[in-house]
Amino acid sequence: MTDLASLAREQDLRFLLVSFTDLFGMQRAKLVPASAIAAMAADGAGFAGFAAWLDLSPADGDVMAIPDPSSLMRLPWQPEVGWVAAELTLNGEPMEQCPRRLLRRQQQRAAELGYQLRSGVEAEFFLLLGDGSAIADPADTQEKPCYDQLALMRRYPLIADLLTGMEQLGWGPYQADHEDANGQFELNWTYADALSTADRHGFFKVMVKTLAEAQGMRASFMPKPFGALTGNGCHTHLSLWDHEGRNAFHDPSGPLGLSPLAYHFLGGLIAHAPALCCLTNPTVNSYRRLAAPPTTSGATWSPAGVSYTGNNRTHMVRIPDGQRLELRLPDGSAHPYLLQAAVLAAGLDGVQRQLDPGPRHDNDNYANPLAAGTCTPLPASLGEALDAFAADGVLRSALGEPFCQSYERLRRRQWTAHRSEVTGWESRTGLDG
Repeated sequence: MTDLASLAREQDLRFLLVSFTDLFGMQRAKLVPASAIAAMAADGAGFAGFAAWLDLSPADGDVMAIPDPSSLMRLPWQPEVGWVAAELTLNGEPMEQCPRRLLRRQQQRAAELGYQLRSGVEAEFFLLLGDGSAIADPADTQEKPCYDQLALMRRYPLIADLLTGMEQLGWGPYQADHEDANGQFELNWTYADALSTADRHGFFKVMVKTLAEAQGMRASFMPKPFGALTGNGCHTHLSLWDHEGRNAFHDPSGPLGLSPLAYHFLGGLIAHAPALCCLTNPTVNSYRRLAAPPTTSGATWSPAGVSYTGNNRTHMVRIPDGQRLELRLPDGSAHPYLLQAAVLAAGLDGVQRQLDPGPRHDNDNYANPLAAGTCTPLPASLGEALDAFAADGVLRSALGEPFCQSYERLRRRQWTAHRSEVTGWESRTGLDG
């Protein structure tokens, strides 16, 4: 592997952002001159871990972020600056709560079984006024705004810059559209191995926010910023590939063109879905998107229970073709690395135990929902998701108890803080009661 200093010289970079993603999905970084990157690459960039969302105290020593040269990407909007993903150590030892390292551990588990997870994400976002109070385009008012060409092209300067940036980075972008909510957009790029997808997912969110800000807007991946509008999903497409480069999910003779392996992986997603919500839908606001009432467009496009189907967007897992699964559970707040790690851990459990996903349901689950008791309900709040996560010993064992305890501790603190808040709705409806 070429060292980071050599890569910086070859690409004529003046500075590098040595970046890690904390447990809440926030990217933290130090800007390092290229002249100093050789030492930083060897020893790491030092951070006070308590100052980020890590389960540490002010008394802990420096967290060292060790950059991975293979992840280096030039900032398309600031081409003299490179971005490089880093993994964390503490006192010379790898940190168990490091999200990127957690994903690599799950990748190793898959490799030992003879597989590689390849994935893609659909990271929806809103474009808002700079203060976040409303959507930025006052003309974007259609009742059904999805694929609205005029609204899409009014945002051409930003969308074109994003697509061009992804082309320069070699991601293979192939489309952009206006999504189902007013002010909501999605850009798609080619699937890749799970680690590359996670690196790109995190970088994409920063790129969208930075370029939107430069044009006087605020980009938000918040799951449900407006009660009446469709929320931000992060639908995730999944397939396992063998060491010969063949898609092990594909079987023309199987139901809907999928192999037994694919259905076992699906069985793992079904079995662990309530606990997965803690990672795929990690915020208080996430549960305003799941099982939500219809939006102004007529549908939420989010699941209400644990079920799967064919090419039907009203269930938790869709089988769009004989190549992949689409998990429709995750939302815009999903952590780029923890999303991939948790889904892979759940799926591998299904593969190893040959879990049966149960019957497929092809009903319109919005207009004609499954009868009560037919499928497991999804958690109705972050608190319920945390309880499901605490009870799922198999998933916790796969992810590692040190990570699980750290993550759960921080999220429970957040849930407790939310429960102590008195909302405006409560005041409006209760002060004179």
